Formats: sequence, C-alpha cells, structure tokens
Amino acid sequence: MAAQGRAAVRAPLCALLCLALAAAARAKPSPVKVLSDGMWRELLQDEWMVEFYAPWCPACESLQPEWEKFAEWGEDLGVNVAKVDVTEQPGLSGRFIITALPTIYHCKDGEFRRYQGARTKAAFINFISDEEWKSIEPVSSWFGPSSFLMSSMSALFKLSMWIRYGHGYLTETLGIPVWGSYAVFGLATLFLGMVLGLMMVFLADCICPSKRHRPPQLQPQPRKQGPESAHLLKNRYEEQEADEGDISDDETERKEGSKRDSSPSGVRQRPVPSAAPLEKS
Repeated sequence: MAAQGRAAVRAPLCALLCLALAAAARAKPSPVKVLSDGMWRELLQDEWMVEFYAPWCPACESLQPEWEKFAEWGEDLGVNVAKVDVTEQPGLSGRFIITALPTIYHCKDGEFRRYQGARTKAAFINFISDEEWKSIEPVSSWFGPSSFLMSSMSALFKLSMWIRYGHGYLTETLGIPVWGSYAVFGLATLFLGMVLGLMMVFLADCICPSKRHRPPQLQPQPRKQGPESAHLLKNRYEEQEADEGDISDDETERKEGSKRDSSPSGVRQRPVPSAAPLEKS
C-alpha cells in the first residue's frame, strides 16, 4: 500500500516537472531575429543570414529546427540570423522578389547573395566560417534590393497588401458584398486616374506652354546708321559694281575673240601674185 501511494504521488510530480521544463523551453527567447519592412536599413550594415518563409509552407516548417540551431551560433560567428514572414512583410519580399519558399539570402555591407547550399546547421556554419559566400556572384546593382527598381516593386507589394486589407475590411467588418467591394475599388481607381491625368496635363502645360499663352517675342529693331557709315557702305557698293563691270567687259572680249578665231572668214589667205602683161611685138 505504501509503495502504491508513493507511485501515485510521483506520477503527478513527474508530469508537473515535464510541464515546467516545457514552459521554460518555450519561454526562452529565440535567437532568430524577426525582421519587418521598417527594419530594411539594418540589412545594409554588418553581416546577415535571412530566411524568407510562410507559415503555411511545409518546407519552411522542416527548416525551422536547423535554422534555430544555426542562430545559436550567430553570436560566435559574428552574423545576424533572421527570418521574414512574406505574408506579413510584403515590402521586404518585394525587394528580394521571392518566388520560392524557403529562400535564404546572405547580406554583407550592402551586397546580397542567394544561398543555394544544403539546409543544415553544419552547412550554414561552414558557409559563414569558411567565407564560402565569396565564391557566389552578388546580385547586380540594377536589380539589387536597394536599387530604385526594387524599391518601386516593394511599394507595389505594399499597395497590394493594403488593397487586400481594405477588401477584407469592407467585406468582413462592414458586411459589404464582394461585388460592392470591387465596385468601390473600381471607382477609386478611375478617380485616381483622372486626378493623375489632370496633374500631368497641368505640369506639361507649365513646362511647355502652348503658342496661345506664350508671351509675344520682341523683334530686334535695326540700328540707325550714322552718315559716315552710310557713306562707307555707299563707296563699297560702288566699288563692287565697278569690279563686276570690269569682269563682265573682260568676259565679253574673250567671247568675241574666241568667235573670231573659230569663224572661217578669220583664216588668213596668202595673196597670189598676178601674171605680168605680155609685151606686143
């Protein structure tokens, strides 16, 4: 009886001890940092290993234990280990153009490289400690996450998220039917298009105004010439006319001489002596 009583007491104590250990393990903070859209600038400094995942992705769930173990070595390796939920942070996922899950990027001093090695703790540690990332070509600056193109893509991803939230608010909170939500977004799109079109026309008219609104251009008036300059111009004009007259006279003389040489009457003929008269006997 005494042994049975002790066993009955030990069983609940063991269960409580297991629950306490499990609670302590859960209460321990995760070494993996969670990034948001507002923490984008932090990736441009120091060294990072970032995982892009989604809660509904089975491959992402299988990677989490190895990623947690690798994060425990982050402080010793001098690397920040982080993760990004693509369903909640569209700005970051838009910058990196995430098309497959999970996707891992190595970031160091503003250079970004995609990790494509084995997804184990040992492979992650060797990738950082042996500097294997140097053998990978970084993403081009034109298509890098910090470029203007990817910044614009991030803004589009954020806009799509806001539209989704707005659609959910209209249909779920306000009880508007789905077609009504689509109609609201359609009218809003038309209104914004009209406003942007008017702004573009206004800017174009300010930069390149039409001819009707252009101020009249004043034509420069000719300067008045003094008597001395008028006299000089007159002398030059007379000299030019005299030179032209001399040239025309020379040309006419040359033409007449050439005509005389070419005509048959101009050929000189020798005079033939006439016969002497015969004396009468």
